[in-house]
Formats: sequence, C-alpha cells, structure tokens
Amino acid sequence: MEDIKLLKTLENNARLSNHELALMLDTTEDAVEAEIKRLEDKNVICGFHTVINYDLTANETVTALIEVGATPKRDTGYDSIAKEIYRFNEVSTMYLMSGKSEFIVIIKGRTMKEVSDFVARKLAVIEGVTRTETYFVLKQYKAEGIILAEKHDEDPRMKVKL
Repeated sequence: MEDIKLLKTLENNARLSNHELALMLDTTEDAVEAEIKRLEDKNVICGFHTVINYDLTANETVTALIEVGATPKRDTGYDSIAKEIYRFNEVSTMYLMSGKSEFIVIIKGRTMKEVSDFVARKLAVIEGVTRTETYFVLKQYKAEGIILAEKHDEDPRMKVKL
C-alpha cells in the first residue's frame, strides 16, 4: 500500500473505517491499521480534526491571523522564537514564512479583546519579536478544502448553543 494514497484518502475523509479504507485501497484492514499506526509513530499523521463552521452555532469565536516579525537568534535561528509562540494554548496554527513577516500565527478567542490581550501581553513581549500585525477574520468561506459559505447562507434553523 502506498503511503500517499492512504494519506490523501484520510485527508479527504478521516471518518472512514479501516474496513472502508481497505476496500478503497485494495488491501486488508490489518494492513491499514498497521500503516496508520506506523505513520502516527513517525509523526506523519499528527491528528484527526473536524472542520466546524462556528458561524452556525451560538458560540462566539474570533479568529485572527497575526503576522509576526522576528530577529533570529544566533544559535537557534527562528526555531526558539517559534517554540515560545506555538506553546501558547491560544495558538492553533503557526508557519515560518517568506515575505515581509517571518511568521503567521493563527489564534482563536472568544472576543476581539481576548485576542488583542494575547498579542499585547504574551506575543509582542517575546524576546526576538520585532513587530506584530493582526488581521481579524470577518467571515469564513472555506476551511481545509471544505466550502462553508454556500451550504448554509440561508439556513432558517436556530443556531446550536454549544
């Protein structure tokens, strides 16, 4: 079984059972289970997530993308700064980038104030961070390859309280 076929199949639908995966990949359930375990042990598969459209719930969630400028440290480059940032629970995603900013940090909070407090009190004060620029998400149209906006724009049902 090719790793990439298994990975692409799981990436498109992580809810498939080992039985379904075995049928799709023309192999056995035991082979699928062993391969998933091997890929998890190698940290190739790092988790299984659900894409949630919080706009259709009664929960208020604010997502922000933060550009972070940084000066690399002599022995560790950007890695030690990145480690200080990605260890915060508020950080959901972080990338080292090319372009005008060294990092893009994505965080979620309950309010804009909560996000701005995180930036001011935790992120901006890290040694090596030279600047931050915060962008608040106003509407989410697509996430992880899934279109969200078209499906429920006119949904008359009540929002679910989580």
